[in-house]
Amino acid sequence: MPAWRLSRHFLGRPASVTEARRFITTTLGAWPVVESAELIVSELATNAVRHTASARFGGKFIVSIQAEPDQVWLGVADEGGPGLPRLVRPSDDEGGRGLLLVASLADNWGVYGNQAGRTVWALLKVDPIAAAAQATARP
Repeated sequence: MPAWRLSRHFLGRPASVTEARRFITTTLGAWPVVESAELIVSELATNAVRHTASARFGGKFIVSIQAEPDQVWLGVADEGGPGLPRLVRPSDDEGGRGLLLVASLADNWGVYGNQAGRTVWALLKVDPIAAAAQATARP
């Protein structure tokens, strides 16, 4: 499989999280990491909509996929905000576990950018032989 890259803009509203998930599942449908990728992007898009300037009127976030035979890189770029994304200890609260989930699913993850805009990214390793077999097995 050759390397490829694809990005899409989404409005900074809660309904766009569902659209971002659909973008991932449609684009990565034949990849063995599709379920993990969908959960990761769901968490990162939710964070963009809840905690950044992407949520303001007219705001947006961008979901990017960079695929190579042995890995898939996912990024969600937001419009920034006062705090930096960080892992927090689990508590009894509903929120605050998104990046912990991302860290547990991804082989690596990180953040780059600043208060004016940042990208939170995750890397998923792929067994290229399994990916090729799964792609040829699907109708």
